[in-house]
Amino acid sequence: MQTHHLTTPLTKDDIRKLKIGDVAYISGTVYAARDAAHKRMIEALDAGDPLPADLTGQLIYYVGPAPAKPGQAIGSAGPTTAGRMDAYAPRLLELGLAGMIGKGNRSKAVMDSIRENECVYFAATGGAAALIARSIKKYEVLAWPELGPEAFAAMEVEDFPVIVVADSEGGDLYEEGRKQYAKG
Repeated sequence: MQTHHLTTPLTKDDIRKLKIGDVAYISGTVYAARDAAHKRMIEALDAGDPLPADLTGQLIYYVGPAPAKPGQAIGSAGPTTAGRMDAYAPRLLELGLAGMIGKGNRSKAVMDSIRENECVYFAATGGAAALIARSIKKYEVLAWPELGPEAFAAMEVEDFPVIVVADSEGGDLYEEGRKQYAKG
């Protein structure tokens, strides 16, 4: 297990260095989007319209943040179950999205797309939403504000803590964890 300090946008070299179980601290811009924003992104692509941001080399955090308290950029910002975005993720990865941040297993189609497109899937720690929010320095809605906490937004983050759970070589930390548990 290694520790990495990454700055977005990520390069393919950055991604290739990441292995399951590694810890990473991300700084730079990370986009926030959940189910409804993902649906809108795919609808935009189908209509030939541009996305709200260039996703090349970028990360999307599956989050629906709580409202910010005075003096904060954002309220609690814990990860959303990633499987809810599985229908949309392969297409975005093919367009150059470097990876995703969420929690939970991904479908075979997403895992295959991560490997084929040399991308990464990070897990953020569920239950640590208030602590995670401390890493988010700025939050700005870029598209679909009517979606509330599910809008597409840009977040400026500093040392945002994540764990590599799916790497570009097809590694799957959830699967490896099950195998180790089964041995015991």
